[in-house]
Amino acid sequence: MEIVLGIESSCDETAAALVLGDRVVLAQRIASQDEAHRPYGGVVPEIAARAHAERLTPLIEAVLDEAGMDLGDLDAVAATAGPGLIGGVMVGLVTAKALAMASDKPLIALNHLEGHALSPRLADPSLEYPYLLLLVSGGHCQILQVEGVGRYRRLATTIDDALGEAFDKTAKMIGLGYPGGPAVERLASEGDAKAVPLPRPLLGSREPHFSFAGLKSAVLRAKQSGEHRDADIAASFQQAAIDCIIDRTRRAIATVGAVDALVVAGGVAANKAIRA
Repeated sequence: MEIVLGIESSCDETAAALVLGDRVVLAQRIASQDEAHRPYGGVVPEIAARAHAERLTPLIEAVLDEAGMDLGDLDAVAATAGPGLIGGVMVGLVTAKALAMASDKPLIALNHLEGHALSPRLADPSLEYPYLLLLVSGGHCQILQVEGVGRYRRLATTIDDALGEAFDKTAKMIGLGYPGGPAVERLASEGDAKAVPLPRPLLGSREPHFSFAGLKSAVLRAKQSGEHRDADIAASFQQAAIDCIIDRTRRAIATVGAVDALVVAGGVAANKAIRA
């Protein structure tokens, strides 16, 4: 089976991994940039790109050392080619291209979203095609029918903001730290999800698309009113977002009929309330 070095640098985490075949991870390393971006309350593209440039080579060396391999053992080098922050993407691609040329191996350009779509099969080897994917991240919010590698049917997407972006902006509006998603989740556990009347955009609409811009605006108004505890705002926002996700996912299922499996991927999928 082929051994591939994978490189990810599309946002604020630098990652490298060695994969055997299509499911066996031989070694992997991730370097977070949370501390670098925390003073700014969000990801700063220039800082992210600089951090990728500083950390990527040591990560690659670490995964090769862990697996007891060198560049000559590779069959290919793969890297995210987008979508993502262009500076970070370029750091990863240029590094991957240099390694591929130095080792005379093929360079494989990968789609970030396709990685999300296929990653559940790494976590659960029993997962078979087709399955329904709810992708919720900082930059994207989609529902896909995954029929195989390179075979995807997009059933829904956001018409404005991604859910992860809405979590981060909510955190910023109520004075929480970065990263915003985990901060909102922690504060929400202390609040009343019914205390603040917030909208559920597109709830009940026939098309299974998402919208979170109006929800963000309502959170800002609730904060500015001074009538609500921050914990209640966080809990009410989180519940409104969950209600939207459930409704939109049910609509997507109705569009395709019965599905054998529904999987959730993306950074926002780490939220325990959403996974529940």
